[in-house]
Amino acid sequence: MLKLYIGNKNYSSWSMRPWVLLKQAGIGFEEVMVRFGADPFSANSSFKQAVLAVSPGGRVPVLVDDGFAVWDTLAIAEYLAEKFPEKKLWPQDARARARARSVCAEMHSGFGALRGACPMNIEASLPETGAIVWRDQPAVRNDVQRIVTMWTELLEQHKGPLLFGEFTIADAYFAPVCMRLKTYGLSVPGHITDYVSRVCALPGVKAWIEDSLAEKDFVDADEPYRMAR
Repeated sequence: MLKLYIGNKNYSSWSMRPWVLLKQAGIGFEEVMVRFGADPFSANSSFKQAVLAVSPGGRVPVLVDDGFAVWDTLAIAEYLAEKFPEKKLWPQDARARARARSVCAEMHSGFGALRGACPMNIEASLPETGAIVWRDQPAVRNDVQRIVTMWTELLEQHKGPLLFGEFTIADAYFAPVCMRLKTYGLSVPGHITDYVSRVCALPGVKAWIEDSLAEKDFVDADEPYRMAR
């Protein structure tokens, strides 16, 4: 069986993507949780050592298939699409498939302002923080506007309910953005809020959210806006 090594579900946006993809597609896998701890990325941390045992990158997520490790979310998504072609994880139309890869790659390498100012924190409700970020950080507003434009075009072109009509890798890839928009109450149009709600209602996403809320871990390094409880 496939094994997926992930970090804390409340915080690890990178882990969320392949986990949701596997779950929503109905692909069986074993979850291996490696909790972040106090200083997860120091060379001698228990987190770092545990992940280095399966991946030279020392980061989550890592997919292990019969002893073969695949790391990086895009690489994992491509591996799964090739291994399970019947699941149709990418759109079937060639141009739609190319566009889906393009927007996933854009998410993978971009939107640094949104990532930095609004780290994923599913358990938290931080609209006041979001309002300050929105007021003071034009780069965040620019990132969100790009997302709104992108999603609007895709939803209109493919007639919804998801970015390419039916569920694809792209929806799994943008699920953490949906979490950020909700946590920080960032200003988006109603049709974008509706898309976020549809993503949150997907069984795979809903299961991740429920697990996140049950964790009860508080990782200081991932909590720039709250004090330890």
